[in-house]
Amino acid sequence: MDAVVFDLDGVLVDSERMWDEVRRAVVAEHGGQWREEATRAIQGMSTPEWARYLVEELGTRLTADEVADTVIGRMAARYESGPPILAGAEETVRTVAERHPVAIASSSPPVLIEAFLSAARLTDLVRVAVSSEQVDAGKPSPDVYLEAARRLDIAPMRCAAVEDSTNGLRAALAARMAVVAVPNPHFPPDPNVLAEAAAVIDDITELPEALRRIR
Repeated sequence: MDAVVFDLDGVLVDSERMWDEVRRAVVAEHGGQWREEATRAIQGMSTPEWARYLVEELGTRLTADEVADTVIGRMAARYESGPPILAGAEETVRTVAERHPVAIASSSPPVLIEAFLSAARLTDLVRVAVSSEQVDAGKPSPDVYLEAARRLDIAPMRCAAVEDSTNGLRAALAARMAVVAVPNPHFPPDPNVLAEAAAVIDDITELPEALRRIR
């Protein structure tokens, strides 16, 4: 592997449940009806995509732009006291960066990616950070991973991707990266998709050893 590309939510930050809580609250407050399949459906979507989903599929009585502004505003407020960085995440990124260039390819908006990098003191270490807002389509499309590889100037097939969700795994696999899965315990990925990963680990701190086993 010549580079490692990290997802953010669920891999480095314990924020998947936070996103879910905020989105559910906005839908309920504005006349929509949450459906259980919605949580997994929108994981990995870009901001415009999930905002439209909350309006068009769940009946939220706001415009998509208003939904996005409301949800991201509430997430930013929760991040003010520091994002919920997963135990061992900062140290793992530092360890991996000693051997490989590292990047982030996330569905979070740039403001939340920057909040994480700043809080974890990784701004100077992570060479590339791409939000799915900055590409044509969110996960499960491979666009955000392909853009991260392009900015690193490294072929996608020479990159490892670290993911936790079904749509994220699909995106990284579609980009033809070697995928290390860290299954989210709260929203477990589809077993059939998980089976395509090059490695499966239980904890982010196991990543350096898993990368050494990938050829």
